[in-house]
Amino acid sequence: MESSNLPTVVDELITTAHRGHNGRAAQTLHGGSQQRLRQTVIALTAGTELAEHEAPAEATLQVLRGHVTLTAGVRTWQGTDGDLVTIPDERHGLSAQQDSAVLLTVITG
Repeated sequence: MESSNLPTVVDELITTAHRGHNGRAAQTLHGGSQQRLRQTVIALTAGTELAEHEAPAEATLQVLRGHVTLTAGVRTWQGTDGDLVTIPDERHGLSAQQDSAVLLTVITG
């Protein structure tokens, strides 16, 4: 059985994101070549964006800390601590309005 303390992971990743040149950091908590489920914590400093990219088959995004905006086409979703959204099956991007961390859950393969 594996476990993680999410507040600790978030604190560490936000610190790492501030030290990095691109304003982001990530850690996969679960998943790999043998699993179909992957869960990754992504930290973004305020003003950092993940450029528009293709959507995986099935995915959700939960805001662990901060305030983020998910865009897909002309639609936008604002998320804050505790909010959860299903990522649409289309190109999308993510931006942080303040230092933020999200839990991305994806079905792979």
